[in-house]
Amino acid sequence: MITSRQNLGLTLGFIGVCMFAGTLPATRIAVQGFDPWFLTAARAAIAGFASVLLLLMTRRRIPPRSLWLEIAVAAICTVIGFPLFAALAMRTVPAAHGGVVLGILPLATAVAAAVLAHERPSRGFWLLTLCGAGIVLLFVMRSNENTAFAAGDLFLLGMVVSGALGYTWSGRLTAHMPGWEVISWQVAIFLPAAALATILLWPKALGGVPASAWAGLAYVGLISQYMAFFVFNAAMAMAGIARVGQLTLLQPFAVVILAWPINGEPIRLETVVFATAVVVTVLLAQRTQVARRLVPEAHG
Repeated sequence: MITSRQNLGLTLGFIGVCMFAGTLPATRIAVQGFDPWFLTAARAAIAGFASVLLLLMTRRRIPPRSLWLEIAVAAICTVIGFPLFAALAMRTVPAAHGGVVLGILPLATAVAAAVLAHERPSRGFWLLTLCGAGIVLLFVMRSNENTAFAAGDLFLLGMVVSGALGYTWSGRLTAHMPGWEVISWQVAIFLPAAALATILLWPKALGGVPASAWAGLAYVGLISQYMAFFVFNAAMAMAGIARVGQLTLLQPFAVVILAWPINGEPIRLETVVFATAVVVTVLLAQRTQVARRLVPEAHG
């Protein structure tokens, strides 16, 4: 039985997924003007400056020393791993293709939640999530003419692993502080390194960078890297890591739609069919049970 609090969490999770869905299309246009390494550093620096400003304005206390290791591990995944792998992948594969591959993220998140957060999804949840992952893998194999994983797909898998671990560690931290504060401290601790890397990797010819690339950088820096986590982390605290993480299976359909106007990628019937099949597994899996370890609610 899903409670009203869990329903609110699922609603927030859906909003967060919609915000995250713009990440790959925005990244793809950003790498048309920026190097992936610079893009990763710059988006972290943008989010870091915004987080420090918000933390100072709200006068938040520094988290206890016992939480800093978890914050750092989560930050490595969300601030470095996921963005860098995404940028490298978007240099070689279409955003719509990457969006469908993201359909395997819920399976990885469920595994991470079971191991690291002691959640216990039901057998039906596992079967449906595996089914969704299988659909994604079939899509990847059909998309590649040589029926093998291309370099871009390997980068996408690295992105999935980073995302699953980042979501799970962030979800664990929401037991101790609000979701917006979790991501704020994650990007804040990397601000010095991100700012220095941004300066060192600064493009020599900014005049040749198209306005669309700047727009992509702004989106991934403020929305993908920071604000989307506000609602997504809160959602995981309310409805559980595995259940909310499973909502990310909805991203394929959203990314395919966004890639059309943003990246000029045609909407192919096969892609829509696979994305729709993945969405169906989400709707069915949300009716299954996920046991959660009881933890005190975060305040503040």
